[in-house]
Amino acid sequence: MRRRHGPAALNAVPAVLAVLAVLAVLLSLVAAAPPGRHPAGSRPPADDLRTPAVVTHTLTLRSDATGAAWRGRQRVGFTQVAPEPLSAVYLRLWGNARGGCAAPAVRLTGITGTATADCTALEVPLPRPLRQGESGSLDFELSVDVPEGLDRFGRDGPYNILGNALPTLAVLDGDGWHLDPYTRNGESFYSLAADYSVTLDHPSGLLVPATGSAVDTPGEPGRTLTTVTARRVRDFAWAAGPFARLTGRSADGVRIGVFATPDIAAEEASRMLELARTAIDAHSARFGAYPYGELAVVLDNAFWFSGMEYPGFVLDRVKPSALVHELAHQWWYGIVGDDQYRAPWLDESFSEYATDLVLGGAGKDCAAAPHWESEEERLTSPMSHWDAHPDRYEAVVYDHGSCALHELRRLLGEETMAALLRDYARAHWYGVSTTAAFKAAARAVSPVDLALFWREHRIDG
Repeated sequence: MRRRHGPAALNAVPAVLAVLAVLAVLLSLVAAAPPGRHPAGSRPPADDLRTPAVVTHTLTLRSDATGAAWRGRQRVGFTQVAPEPLSAVYLRLWGNARGGCAAPAVRLTGITGTATADCTALEVPLPRPLRQGESGSLDFELSVDVPEGLDRFGRDGPYNILGNALPTLAVLDGDGWHLDPYTRNGESFYSLAADYSVTLDHPSGLLVPATGSAVDTPGEPGRTLTTVTARRVRDFAWAAGPFARLTGRSADGVRIGVFATPDIAAEEASRMLELARTAIDAHSARFGAYPYGELAVVLDNAFWFSGMEYPGFVLDRVKPSALVHELAHQWWYGIVGDDQYRAPWLDESFSEYATDLVLGGAGKDCAAAPHWESEEERLTSPMSHWDAHPDRYEAVVYDHGSCALHELRRLLGEETMAALLRDYARAHWYGVSTTAAFKAAARAVSPVDLALFWREHRIDG
């Protein structure tokens, strides 16, 4: 998620596009063969301890006339991959973060469980414990009501944004169940890659950009059935409204749709489409080919944040740097997952660094020594720390985090750093990154001792 900077400097977009075009050509010449859609060895051994895994979500949802109320059914399939018996699972209901238990926006019926105090998680006991290799499923009726007020889950007049609206499975790993609280300063989300099959029944006058590949078929009179398939994604987001739509295709063949509200001029939407086309290929050349085939960009200048990322689906104001940053998140959080609450630097610092590389700001503001405001402050601090010190979140995790990676590039050398990130992405493709794993990968290729670097930049783990 990107929150920085003032109103978009749209007149900078043509220059950005020119830089991107040159970079895309150069990167296509120098980059090693990308890992493709399902690289070998993409599941690190440590992932076997994260459960439940092999997750599938099957949904059928029908909206009201406005696209703000959805009713239907969801089935969640999963497998216990850890050695210990699994007696219960947790569903994360992030859509209830704003209203809590008093006004839940996401309701489940036909399922028995115990809700947490804020109703953002539901503990569901299983009929019998699942042993390693055994599978189970949850089936329930689902209602989703988009709350008033534009947000990653909210609405702006007839435009509805449904980010983090669907129940997902919490992760159990060596640290226990991850039931961290919601944060507005960044993200709380941590989930394993899953497959989604979603049918959205909606009025034909509404467009429904979504995570994944969509096919429209006629429904009842005046309605359309949009069937969306998404493979190996960490969550599923969509929007519904009378958007203006522009479509294009990147040089690498990624199909891109830009969906704009009326406050976005046609020229602005067109320029953002061109930027997305070039940026997605530039990131692909560095980190491995974009695997999802399609990308939806929803533009609304009324967002209080600059941008927000979901797999194959991003929210943005008309802000070039924010769009490039959110597209970098397709790798750093989406493909290469992480615990966004406990280690936000693993996606935000890496996406900001990737943005600098694309836009030509490769460490130009990093000359000053890092300024730390307290002994407790760390680049690797969790969101609980940044929620207590919100004024420091962007300065440390975005600015200093990207500068730390630029400094690592100087220590390793340009080619070694590029190979490190490309190989690290390949090794964790659809898996989960940790600070310890990244430090080990960097040490393995470094020509110098990195101990001082980790201390100076306060990279613990």
